[in-house]
Amino acid sequence: MTVVIGVHRSNPSLYHLSRLGYAEQELAALGETASWHPYTDGVRTGAYLADGTIDFGGTGSTPPVTAQAAGHDIVYVAVSAPRPGHGALLVPEDGPVRTVADLKGGTVHLAVGSWQTHLVAKALDDAGLSYATDITAVRGDSGSEEKLRSGEITAWVAQGAELAAARRTGGLRVLVPTGEVISDRSVFFTRRDLAEQRPEVVQALVRALRRADEWAAAHPREAAGTAASDQGGTVDDWETALRALPWRIEEVTEEFVAEQQRAADILHRTGFLDRAVTVADALPRKA
Repeated sequence: MTVVIGVHRSNPSLYHLSRLGYAEQELAALGETASWHPYTDGVRTGAYLADGTIDFGGTGSTPPVTAQAAGHDIVYVAVSAPRPGHGALLVPEDGPVRTVADLKGGTVHLAVGSWQTHLVAKALDDAGLSYATDITAVRGDSGSEEKLRSGEITAWVAQGAELAAARRTGGLRVLVPTGEVISDRSVFFTRRDLAEQRPEVVQALVRALRRADEWAAAHPREAAGTAASDQGGTVDDWETALRALPWRIEEVTEEFVAEQQRAADILHRTGFLDRAVTVADALPRKA
């Protein structure tokens, strides 16, 4: 069979794996082949698995629970170690927002539907506010940083090289460090039929992910050059961002399932998910 792997820029492990050949090597040992399906919006990962566009994908914490809420039968297969330095909620350094409570009534730019929604919803919930009613969440774009600096918006969730560049430039302050609110793991998941009928294929892909992460950890400057050339930004900012990542793939544990359940509960309570989700339903069934 040909295993179609989804890849988008927001998942650094899959992004670099797609350029290294490890997935092809691991699958070839099983007599299988790999192909890549590039796309821009990681939020679509669950839907692409469900309709057969891809067989394997990876995102942050929110898309898998969104997929479950939509009725897609996904299975978690691996997670990264926590990524506390991956992103942050920024506000103007000398602006009026000093605490999360000050975000009430404001406009926040973020990647709606990504792990950033989980971050903002959890931070607001901890402050007694609601993602659904106390802020206006707007999908961020290339102008988000400029809009924040000009006062057009209240806050912005930045990640990766954009965060490194914004902090280097100055004038912005971290209101919510990701690691103080959520673990922000990268998560990898597939359809139930592949997970349960071809577990050796899934295991091969997880091995490939581990190899890619080991490469990125050992070659941060080269990885940064690849990302900068393809995605924009400076090599230095990319290197800063990539060095902040743990580059370690772990098994799906009870701790992770509990983290995801808390995320799902908050997203449902605040109205982002239209129905409750049981995260444990996205684990392989025991024989």
